[in-house]
Formats: sequence, structure tokens, C-alpha cells
Amino acid sequence: MPSVAPDPLLKELGLRFRKARKAAGLSQEQIALRANISRPRYRDIETGAAAARATTLVNVARALGMEMMLIPQAMVPAIQSMLQPANADDDRPAFTSDVEEEEGS
Repeated sequence: MPSVAPDPLLKELGLRFRKARKAAGLSQEQIALRANISRPRYRDIETGAAAARATTLVNVARALGMEMMLIPQAMVPAIQSMLQPANADDDRPAFTSDVEEEEGS
């Protein structure tokens, strides 16, 4: 049986989940428990090795303090530009949550 190349979209989604999990200081087991899935299932999602149902992805995102949203493709560039610094001197996106800063004060 020939091996199938991993889907780049699954890899990207998994990478985003992994970065969020590590930033939150949580283990794969903790996220899996919060999302009501097994740790091996979460690992496969995080590594991009397996696709998951939309409801599972929503549960994983919420376990990580994130939301998944459907937006029109035509709006993607505008949204990405709002979330990225305008130039190299900017260190913050145009729109961010200040919750973390307020909690640290």
C-alpha cells in the first residue's frame, strides 16, 4: 500500500493547536480530557496524521481557549492583515485580547 502524503491543511491546524497548547502550558493528555477524546486521538490531530470531525475540532479548539470560525474566503486577507503587525517595528497585531495583560497586572 503506497503511503499518502499528509494533508498540508491538517498539518497547519495541528501546528496551531500544538502552539496554543504549549503556550498554555498544557499536556496532550489535559487537552484530550477537556475535549473528551483519547490522548492518541489528540496526538494524531496535533501531528496532522488524522482528520477529525468538525465537532471534535471545535471541542479541541475550545479546550485550548480558542474558537473555530467559518469566514468567507474573500475576507481572509483582510482578517490576516488585522492580525499581523503592520511593519517590523510593530510587535503586536492590530487586534488582540488584552486579557493576559490585565491578569498579569
